[in-house]
Amino acid sequence: MTDLEAKTDQYEELLAEAVEAAAIAPPEDTPLFEAAEDCAEMARSYLEDGRHFRSNDDPVNALAAFSYGHAWLDCGARIGVLDVPREGHLFTI
Repeated sequence: MTDLEAKTDQYEELLAEAVEAAAIAPPEDTPLFEAAEDCAEMARSYLEDGRHFRSNDDPVNALAAFSYGHAWLDCGARIGVLDVPREGHLFTI
């Protein structure tokens, strides 16, 4: 296994775990709820995109997609619209 493949595996797993761990924080009837949904949806979409790239033997774009997806979750967590675990390895907040 190459370094790129190992790193792509690691980032895919990290993003998949983070998507499951993140929860929308604001109440449903607020604009911030919509912002949180957008952050979560972007992360899920980038996870799917990364898996698509991997299945098409494109590990560079897969790794980029997994990284971008995680950035959406980190952003949502930092601005307070996503509730995420504060301990552990999933988030940088």
